[in-house]
This record gives sequence, C-alpha cells and structure tokens, in this order.
Amino acid sequence: MYETEYKSKLMTPAAAVEMIPSRGNLSMGMAVSEPPAVLAALEKRVKAGQIEELRVYYSHSVTAAAVTILKYEYMDVIKPHPFFPTIVERRLLEQGQKDNRRVVFYMPGNFSAMPRTLREIGIDAFVMMVAPMDKGGFFSCGTNGDYTIPTARIAKKLIVEVNPRMPRVFGDSSVHISEVAAIVENDSPLFALPPRLLTPLDQAISKHIVEMVPDRATLQVGIGGVPAAVCAALHGHKDLGIHSELMMPSLAALIQSGAVTNKYKALNRYKNVYTLAAGDEPFYEFLNNNSSMEARGVDYVNDPNVIGQNDRVISINAFLEVGLGGEVNSEAIQGKQYSAPGGQLDFVRGAQLSKDGKSILAAYSTANKGTISRIVAKIEGPTTDPRTDTQYIVTEYGVACLSGKSTSERAEALIAIAHPNFREELHRAARELGYL
Repeated sequence: MYETEYKSKLMTPAAAVEMIPSRGNLSMGMAVSEPPAVLAALEKRVKAGQIEELRVYYSHSVTAAAVTILKYEYMDVIKPHPFFPTIVERRLLEQGQKDNRRVVFYMPGNFSAMPRTLREIGIDAFVMMVAPMDKGGFFSCGTNGDYTIPTARIAKKLIVEVNPRMPRVFGDSSVHISEVAAIVENDSPLFALPPRLLTPLDQAISKHIVEMVPDRATLQVGIGGVPAAVCAALHGHKDLGIHSELMMPSLAALIQSGAVTNKYKALNRYKNVYTLAAGDEPFYEFLNNNSSMEARGVDYVNDPNVIGQNDRVISINAFLEVGLGGEVNSEAIQGKQYSAPGGQLDFVRGAQLSKDGKSILAAYSTANKGTISRIVAKIEGPTTDPRTDTQYIVTEYGVACLSGKSTSERAEALIAIAHPNFREELHRAARELGYL
C-alpha cells in the first residue's frame, strides 16, 4: 500500500543530498547506522564547493564517515561536533594541533540526554541506514535506537539509505515512510567490530565480578575484554535479564546459552532491551527478525529512573583511572579527551536505584605495560563519575566497595586492589591528602 509513496521518494544519492542545506545543522546515524552512499554523495558536494558550513552532530563515527566527510581537508566547511569521539576525531585533533587549528568541537554530556540536546539545537537534516520497508511502511534501524531514531523523527529532512543487510528488530527502532523525505538504496557490508582475544587479566577480573551476579539479575555490560569474559562465565546462571546500552556478540552468546529469559524483569519482560548494537555478520543475522530483541531510544534505555525499575540490575563498565576518594575518569588520557562518558554515569546511577542493584567499574590495575597505575591519588582527566556515585571498583587484585565508607576507608580499599608496585606510593599520597 506504500509502494507508490516509496517510488516517489526513491532517488539517487546525489539527488538526496541536495536536501541537505549548504549551511546548517546535520546529524547522522551512529556507528553501524552511518549511510555510506549518502555520505559519499555529500562529500562530492563538499568537493564541488557547494557546502558553506555544516555543523555535524553525531556519536561514535566509523569508516563510512571517516573516508568521506570527516577528512581533514574538509574542516573549513565541515564542523564535527562529536558526543563520543573515536580514533577518527583524535587524528583530526592531532593534525589540527600541528596547524594551530581547532577542527573538532567535542560535546560533553551523558548519552541519555543526547536526543534532548539535539532537539534543542535543531537538526536541519538527518541521514541514516535502515532495513527495507515492511508492509506497514516502517523502516527499521535494527542496530540503533540511541539518538538515531529520536533525532530522525524531529529533523526537518530525513534521508534514509535502505540496506538489505541491516537487521530488522522490534521495540521502538523504526521510522515511517511518511516521515521520510528521500530514499536511497545501497547494498553494502555493515560495519563490524574486530574480535578481541581474552587475556588472563580479563579472566581474573571476571571471576571477581561473576561472584557478584545473582540469578535473575538484569545485566548491562559495556564493551571490552572484561565484559566479554563475564558474559562467557555467566552461561550457567539462570533467568538473567538484559537491559543494556550495548548489544554485542558476547551478550548474544549468553542469550543463546539459555541463561537469559528476562522472566523476572519489571519492564519489557521476556525482551532483550538495548539502544545500540555492533558485532559481526552472524551477530547481525541473530538480531534479524528476532522478536526477543528490542531496540529503543537512549532516552529510555539509559534513563536512570527506567533502569532502576528492574530489580538486581548489575551494571559492568570500565574506567581509565580512579582517585583515592573514589572519583572516576573514564574518558581522558593524560588530560586529553580520548572517548566520552557515554552512558556510564546513567547506569552507575540507575543500577543503584535498583533493588539489590550493583554498579561495577572494572579495569586492569595498570596501564602502559605496567608502568602506570590506574588507581591514583587524584585523577588527571575530567570526572566521569563523581565520588558520590561510585560503588564497586574491581581490578585483578580484588573488589573495593566504596559505599558507606569514609575517605580513609575508601583510600585503604582502593590501595588494596592496586598493583603491589604502586601501593607504597599510594599510601604516601593518601597521607599527604589527609586521607590516612
């Protein structure tokens, strides 16, 4: 019934990007949702001198944007405003610093607030990748709810790139053809996360965490070796639930093991809830037409008040450094922005609103081949998680519970899980700070 409307909006990438203003605010789908054909066509407009200044708002860029509009030579007219920078923006920043130019404009903030921020800024055009239209006229963006779907719905012009490889999932991850201004068709491989081998340290840290996860827990896990090791070790658990920012292969394997039923969640029972997904081709096939998978906007999935309505929420994320008072930096290295808070603080707070919930932040005790302690006197980077919110810190040397502890007790607990080579130095620093 929507075929006529579909045909009327179907056009070439070159024709579609003519709807993007030469000066204004552009936003694009996150990660897997970046549309390569549309972005390549937009690059041609840039090369032709048809773009005056585009402020581009987005999170977690990948190859599609990196090889098109996010090239250093376009920074006079393309103004990247990432909410979560990656190696793409770090390289742009490095080149800009060499030339004494500001070329990347980082947007700090919690992931859950991103849809509201973009709505307040006002988006002239939004571009995204979607699955083919269904009988009801809906295009599913199966890998992404996050800010992608909420922002697509409020943008003045929505351009979708239809890719038959994009999985179709359930939940709230679709836009209707009536909301679409232009349709482009393009069959291209989806962005894939490279596999990562688990290390002995990943396994060691995961053993501490698994002991903290009861049956019937509702899980949120971040990316990295430790969360993957935890997922692998939970296959023997019973009736787990999933309400997670990220859906990834290790979490999918846990679901397939039979350990996950979602039976005891208060919200979205029997459904695996996530706001973004990334993995490999078999993983995307697992998502496709799987009625247990529900992608929803990040303003829902990462809302601490929503998270806290499920019991026994166990949130597992990573940190870069933690100060002896419990304050956490998870986004900057040596004072330079490396990544972003993402949804970490959302889940740190949400898990602790949950009955019997736990917020766990984990990392190796050292960095840079053992030469730098991740437990420090004072953090160098910004405070991702205030000390008032931090609950459990885990390294390969054990678990430090900071809840209900004084600054002295916190310092002692954190020093006890630091690498032995740094404990004496940390004790000295704690005394100088007046903690001990």
